[in-house]
Amino acid sequence: MIFLTGSSGFVGSSLLRCLGRENFCIYKRNDVFTMNSISTVIHLAGKAQDERETSNLEDYYKSNTYLTSKIFNAFLDSEATVFIALSSVKAVTDSSVGALDENHPPNPLTHYGKSKLLAEKEIFSKNIPDGKRVYLLRPCLIHGPGNKGNLNLLYKIVSKGLPWPLGAFKNMRSYCSIDNLIFVIKELIERQEIPSGIYNIADDEPLSTNEIISLIAASKSTKPKIWKISSTFINAIAKIGDALRLPLNSERLQKLTSSYVVSNSKIKNAIGKPLPVSSREGLLKTFKSFET
Repeated sequence: MIFLTGSSGFVGSSLLRCLGRENFCIYKRNDVFTMNSISTVIHLAGKAQDERETSNLEDYYKSNTYLTSKIFNAFLDSEATVFIALSSVKAVTDSSVGALDENHPPNPLTHYGKSKLLAEKEIFSKNIPDGKRVYLLRPCLIHGPGNKGNLNLLYKIVSKGLPWPLGAFKNMRSYCSIDNLIFVIKELIERQEIPSGIYNIADDEPLSTNEIISLIAASKSTKPKIWKISSTFINAIAKIGDALRLPLNSERLQKLTSSYVVSNSKIKNAIGKPLPVSSREGLLKTFKSFET
């Protein structure tokens, strides 16, 4: 039996569909819980990053740090042998130069990232008994059918026939298909030889935003509209946006055009198998789901 938190979230609901709800004991916040007859704990509950920065900062630490510590302590006191929790690459850094791996010194700038890092430190500061396996997963941007995140915004731009005006900017970003994440979770549950630790989770191939726009167009059997307006001109417009508080400012431009590449070598070496879904295949599946 698997003890699961975060069953109503995107990853949790996808996991339930894949593994079958009857295999789970589902935890709801503030429940009095026990882990009798539990073999595996999967902790997915937490507070996602608020891009608008309107959240109460304490909520990040209550949801991402304190709750994780509470669930982990219950795991240590139980007969369960496997603990899997979702952290985030943002526990390490908000921007990357080169491929981000697990050895990169952590220096998160947001309270979301800091709360995730604090949870990681609390877990690995504890004495983990022999026979128990502990895995903290740091996925990058997770996507899949039913997820209405940032990729959905790009999809709406293409669907409306609007051009992408930032084609002159060169960037590469890593993504994480929900199919690949669930594959990893299943492998960690079933295989005792995979060592405990922190693992980045990402699809194999990072893609540029221009490639994402092209994939969205392909999913709709249309041609992409990518305008390669001078980056110097766009940067000048963004600076004007800083002064006049326009929708396009330097901060938003940086988010739209920056690179964030994540290495998945450690988890792939540990599993010894290829990920089942390619970057492009997973993204096309996600974009197709937006049509319904």
